Amino acid sequence: MSQTIVALATPTGRSGIGVIRLSGERALEILKRLVSKPDFSPDPRKAVLCSLSDPVSNETLDESVVTFFRTPRSFTGEDVVEISCHGSPVLLRQVIDICLLLDARLAEPGEFTLRALSNGRIDLAEAEAIRDLIDAQTTTSARQAVRQLRGELSLALQPLKDDLLNIIVVLESALEFVEDDLPTVQLDSVKSNLSKIASEAGRLADTFRAGHLIREGLRVAIVGRPNVGKSSLFNALLGSDRAIVTDIAGTTRDQIHERFVVDGIPISLIDTAGLRETTDTVESIGVERAKATMTDADIVIVMLDASEQTSDYDRQILASAQHLNFIIAINKIDKTPATDIDKLVASEHSSLADFREKITPISAKTGEGLDDLRHAIIRPFAAEDISNAGFLVTDARHHDLLIRTKNEIERSLSQLNEKISEEIVLIGLHNALRYLGEITGETTTEDMLTRIFSTFCIGK
Repeated sequence: MSQTIVALATPTGRSGIGVIRLSGERALEILKRLVSKPDFSPDPRKAVLCSLSDPVSNETLDESVVTFFRTPRSFTGEDVVEISCHGSPVLLRQVIDICLLLDARLAEPGEFTLRALSNGRIDLAEAEAIRDLIDAQTTTSARQAVRQLRGELSLALQPLKDDLLNIIVVLESALEFVEDDLPTVQLDSVKSNLSKIASEAGRLADTFRAGHLIREGLRVAIVGRPNVGKSSLFNALLGSDRAIVTDIAGTTRDQIHERFVVDGIPISLIDTAGLRETTDTVESIGVERAKATMTDADIVIVMLDASEQTSDYDRQILASAQHLNFIIAINKIDKTPATDIDKLVASEHSSLADFREKITPISAKTGEGLDDLRHAIIRPFAAEDISNAGFLVTDARHHDLLIRTKNEIERSLSQLNEKISEEIVLIGLHNALRYLGEITGETTTEDMLTRIFSTFCIGK
């Protein structure tokens, strides 16, 4: 018998409602003790208003709404009770403590979902989608998580597993019952089907680049010498005065991080200290951090001042960015005629002529060119509108297993073409089938499950 578990299913802190969840064979018995009704028998899946009380002191705790879900028609596949109390942290803690005294135990991170997996209510890919939906940063990433939660990945993989298993049966039978080689027609069919399976696994894996972008987003660093308008751009892209802006060079001495979204892609924007030689100890630390941030960022925005000629330090910054993924924002175009900007770019001393396709003229003050800059940030990563894309693989674990599947099948196909024994060919095919099974949880090890579910929140 699995022990009954309890946890707060809503975020900690004050709120209108807080939900406590119990799962296990003693869930209903604990509820009966909480409502002081030994014969309490609520209709499953029907909310009931009850008075909660301390079974020791008989003191009334709260008026709450309770819902009972009878096994197996519950999220976990076990008896589940959900208690909706007023969202006082003190009250919620008190109710949970009473549940613990009544022989429940606190749930581990993700344990409710793990029990749902263990009881066949969901597969592993769907379980991971629950975590991704909770962690979603944008509507686009939430939409992808819902599609995976509805089983789109599992449905896409099932035909591959079925076809691969059929091929394994044919080759295993050839080893056991056929003394001669497989007939040419049958062998050609096996090769053709293997090629299709590998192609489909590769197609799914190829969606990961866009899927990973939707889920994890981009780190974008704004760099440049002091007073070119980095903090003004930071504020303008966010739409709020997050960074301090002054005419004093070196105002920004440390990094400031904020998030915003461009076309469904979460952006982590970093404002850095102005890059220059300085004897100020604090500012010099900020400069070193800015240089380190450049190398860690997915894309760097190098800012220049349109009202000034490019300086030696501008050229040094451009030189240090050349081995990185970068774009150039020429700021303060509200102060400079367009012809002067063209001259600045064309000047043989500006070092900009070779990077004309990376340049976006902007005004952080008026907002001119900011939409162009937003699209320039994501252009190297999103070749098309991914907010309306079909199902995408978003999990690095899934991507890795799909690539392994494809490689094993292609290796086995090459071995068939080289007329290597079916016994050797089958090793790769069994590996491929196991990798596909690991995605949905049929062949996943206990250690891997522990690692995956440790990333879940408690109460889910």
